[in-house]
Amino acid sequence: MSATNDERTGGVQGVLEALTATVTGARAMPMSSSVLVNRAEVLDLVEQAREALPDQLTAADALLADVDAAKERARVEAGEIVAQARREAERLVESEAVTVAARQRATEILAEAQEIADTLRRDADDYCDRRLADFEIDLGKVLAQVQAGRAKLAGRLGLDDA
Repeated sequence: MSATNDERTGGVQGVLEALTATVTGARAMPMSSSVLVNRAEVLDLVEQAREALPDQLTAADALLADVDAAKERARVEAGEIVAQARREAERLVESEAVTVAARQRATEILAEAQEIADTLRRDADDYCDRRLADFEIDLGKVLAQVQAGRAKLAGRLGLDDA
């Protein structure tokens, strides 16, 4: 038998390669596409394939289970990442909403303060204007008295000269 231990350890792929080599290297029948193969050798290779298949099927099942488990882990992890991203987005939106509200309130407070300052300035200007008007009236009276006193004094000075 020409099946070697390498063919046994090569799994199904190795056995199929050995079968291909056996058929390819077989003696051709004259005037036909048929070939003569060693029955024992081919049957041995088929048996090796049968023996290798359960191992490889088990390995394939294990690999598929690993893939399924990895997909499930990835799905769970992706769900956690999405949930975390949503929480972060909500926090940022909430933070942004608080910031916007604070800026809005600050603008309102500044506008109120400016309005109060303008009112106080107008009231102070009105008060000063009234006090200055009263002072002007009082000064006008004092000026009239001073002018009357000087005129009276000038009249006496004029009498004394005469």
